[in-house]
Amino acid sequence: MTRPTLFIADLHLDPEARPATVELFHAFLRGPAREAKHLYILGDLFEVWVGDDDDSPGWESIFTGLSELVAAGVPASFISGNRDFLAGTGFTERSGCTLLADPTPIDLYGVRTLLTHGDHLCIDDVEHLRFRAHAAQPEVRAAFLARPLPERQAEAQAMRQRSIANKQNKPEAIMDVNPGAVQAALADHEARLMIHGHTHRPALHGEPLERAVLGDWGECGSLLRCSADGTLDLVRLHPDLREEVMASAPLPGRAQR
Repeated sequence: MTRPTLFIADLHLDPEARPATVELFHAFLRGPAREAKHLYILGDLFEVWVGDDDDSPGWESIFTGLSELVAAGVPASFISGNRDFLAGTGFTERSGCTLLADPTPIDLYGVRTLLTHGDHLCIDDVEHLRFRAHAAQPEVRAAFLARPLPERQAEAQAMRQRSIANKQNKPEAIMDVNPGAVQAALADHEARLMIHGHTHRPALHGEPLERAVLGDWGECGSLLRCSADGTLDLVRLHPDLREEVMASAPLPGRAQR
């Protein structure tokens, strides 16, 4: 039996503030993920990541869980999100994951599929794109990483609080992906399907399917499972690892099972 390919995003892991979500992720790595052909993590694995030298309590168990999954024969790939864009070679060495560019096209059972975190598609959120462009500058990253770890941690928490406050004053619509940006990205990469996270609005869009959006993790998890027969299932993962299929669709060009 061919193993399915799994996609997750927006776990926002924080061992101190969200221990239940961390435990669910560990259970996922020991359970459903072990049956996968490949695991793709599409950004915001962490609530905040201030550099690969961050040795905060709780991180090591997460890296151990990922490296054990890879050692068990399940490749894991990671695209950084807006919370963990500072993940680098230290992250890959500790986790065993392969770091991918954003976006990255893959062949998903014969269908060219574009993987991305998705925040660069929210082009109506001008403030976020301005910050994204600023943070992407090598000199800005280097200056931040040169600061002592406690300073970086304090600054990241302050930025997180400002972000929460700013979101309360933003219209919901501008925090979603822009349809035109989605179409442009698909065309640029000659892809038929896009899979992304970031928006926390899990859904399967289009007939035929054109865009699959991953949900965020909290008390329950969210994953997208693609089976070798060409079926995509959007799944809610309960704390007892019970899977609840929320939506299903065939890959573009593939018949429904």
